[in-house]
Amino acid sequence: MMIRLLIASLLLASFHIQAQTAEIVEAGGWLESAFVKWSPVDGADSYNVYLSGEGLLDQKLDNSLIRSYGTYFRADALGLQAGSYVLKVAAVVDGVEDAGVETEELTVLAHDRSGFAFINGRVPGAYKEDGTPKNGAVIIYITEHTKNTISMNVTGANANPCVGLQEILDGFKKGNDNRPLIVRLIGQITDFAYMLGGDIVIENKNNANSYITLEGVGDDAVADGWGIRIKNASNIEIRNLGTMNCDSNEGDNIGLQQNNDHIWIHHNDFFYGAAGGDADQDKGDGALDAKKSTNVTFSYNHFWDSGKSNLLGNGGEEVGNFTYHHNWYDHSDSRHPRVRQHTVHVYNNYFDGISKYGIGNTTAGSVFAEGNYFRNCKYPMLISNQGSDVFGSNTNTFSGDPGGMIKAYNNYITGAARFVDQNAYPNDFDAYVVENKADEVPSGVTTVAGGHAYNNFDTAASMYTYTAQSPEDARNTVMQYAGRMFGGDFQWTFNNAVDDASYAVNAALKAALVAYQTSLVAVQGEGAGGGTDPGDGGDDGGNGGEVNPGDVIHNFTQSGLNSTFYNFTGSLSTTKGTVVYDGLTLTQCLKIESSTSIQFSITKSATITLIFNTGFSGKIKFNGTDYNITDGILLVALEEGNHMITKNSTANLYYMSLAYDTTVGMDDPRSVTKGLVYPNPVTSTLFLSSLEGVEKLEVFSLSGVLMKSWKANSNQLDMSDLSAGTYLILIHTQQEVFKQIIVKK
Repeated sequence: MMIRLLIASLLLASFHIQAQTAEIVEAGGWLESAFVKWSPVDGADSYNVYLSGEGLLDQKLDNSLIRSYGTYFRADALGLQAGSYVLKVAAVVDGVEDAGVETEELTVLAHDRSGFAFINGRVPGAYKEDGTPKNGAVIIYITEHTKNTISMNVTGANANPCVGLQEILDGFKKGNDNRPLIVRLIGQITDFAYMLGGDIVIENKNNANSYITLEGVGDDAVADGWGIRIKNASNIEIRNLGTMNCDSNEGDNIGLQQNNDHIWIHHNDFFYGAAGGDADQDKGDGALDAKKSTNVTFSYNHFWDSGKSNLLGNGGEEVGNFTYHHNWYDHSDSRHPRVRQHTVHVYNNYFDGISKYGIGNTTAGSVFAEGNYFRNCKYPMLISNQGSDVFGSNTNTFSGDPGGMIKAYNNYITGAARFVDQNAYPNDFDAYVVENKADEVPSGVTTVAGGHAYNNFDTAASMYTYTAQSPEDARNTVMQYAGRMFGGDFQWTFNNAVDDASYAVNAALKAALVAYQTSLVAVQGEGAGGGTDPGDGGDDGGNGGEVNPGDVIHNFTQSGLNSTFYNFTGSLSTTKGTVVYDGLTLTQCLKIESSTSIQFSITKSATITLIFNTGFSGKIKFNGTDYNITDGILLVALEEGNHMITKNSTANLYYMSLAYDTTVGMDDPRSVTKGLVYPNPVTSTLFLSSLEGVEKLEVFSLSGVLMKSWKANSNQLDMSDLSAGTYLILIHTQQEVFKQIIVKK
């Protein structure tokens, strides 16, 4: 991570906003949280952010909540009760905090705590009903840097300290630690060194006094490649997390495996997992499945073209109580949910272009479908072995199991292939539709297969309190609030004309998810040591001045035309071939045409590298002057100022990287006067201008991987075995370490 921070500093050490105090560029309130973004302050060592409102005055945020995204910084305040707040950002320059700048008043809303998870007065997770942390809560922060080194002592653990997230959770597995635990995940987090079958597993021996929350910070927390499994657990909450590319043994993005109660999974984004071995697992296995559990609420989640969204039950288990509300089934295929034998309330969900079926009920299950909005859902509700499930050419559309009864009230259905109620087909319907919510389904009304009746749980005195919206209002609420904060950092627009009816993998969406890369650069307070103490945000020194190389290194496959550094005009294409460069597989390009332009501004001299189709030769214009492209690569030295790239030859541009002139140290912009390596760019052999005082050289990739280490007993270094790309050279002398960016052709 330190190497990545050095790279970030080297590439952009001079890219600062000239200001003495921070300039706030965006701020807002969300659900029990608020955020602020600001432009970097010239020379800032770090930043302090303070929260005021609802009885709080200048409460300082943990360092880990302050992050660099290159051209801006961001801080999030979490665990807030509903109300009005102000965030203040103060820059620390040479150890002195400035006066700071405040946001306008930010309105924070409460979470919707409804459903079976909250029955009997329980509030799952480590937050109180008012949204603030439970008394005595311990907060730990997990980043890509700290995921394997975070440590804490857990009462009853096999050994202390527990190191790494799974070891900490293994400690809570014993059920002896009653401290509420809040695990805050920051940025894109890939596989941990220690997992259980590719999953992070949460257990607490069903300790009714134990409460655990896993939550994402901000709008860009991502579990990339790993799943989350809950078993033998009580009072668990997972929220504000994106999960994608899951390839765990269980195959579920998030799964309730066995013996769980009072579980709340909400405001998460569910994306494709890795393809499984079965024919129906091209999009991964289950997105959010559950079995052998009870008193569970799944709410305000966003399912992005999921193949199998919500399997519930595997048969032969005790009947549990489940609530699904305000979820956005966004062009997903099936299982919303697919029920075996449980008691299930499905209300105020948005079924948005569903290619197979919406709610499916089997094996004596009782489902109350209320106030849902079905848009172009092929079969909104199905009872196995009757109605539309076996109508015409259909043969057990979704299940061969005996039927389960569905009661339906106040649902809006448009664009369905078929939906029939008991009025049209008294003995062969998809759902028993009632005119009044309080109407019961008569005990004599049973399923065709199995003869199962509805249990009328929704009219019983023990039913929980909730407020259902109209289907139209529910759809609007879902589109505004489902998924991560403000919709998350990954956006995708479906083509309804195609995607409403298609259940094939969306190849472009799949490619974008596989190529997803966070734009997070650094978390304040993270150093090379790697460990953080619970609750302190990892405060071991500030790196507040880093700026994001991702804005000057632009990958069109990953980022399209989105950049805060470059201004693009033109069209993208995914049909111009594939280019492999710097370990990346590039499949999307910017077409260099007459209408294409790329504009940017730099504050000091730099070298820019452009990557085209392998073997391509042609020309392109910089500020009206032609430059020759050779074998698909062009390097151009640029002076400080404004620049524009336009067409000469028709070409396809896949990748751009801009490296500023060499700097020394994290914050020292002095030019290196000794120890320089050349030529730059280099084809095969790199030369050191002087060996005086030089002890060794190290070559790192821009992802921080050590590629070569060379003791300086010769002034030549063979680079021929390295792939074409951009590298960081560290030149170690007796006094200091010099850094230089070089390009390998």
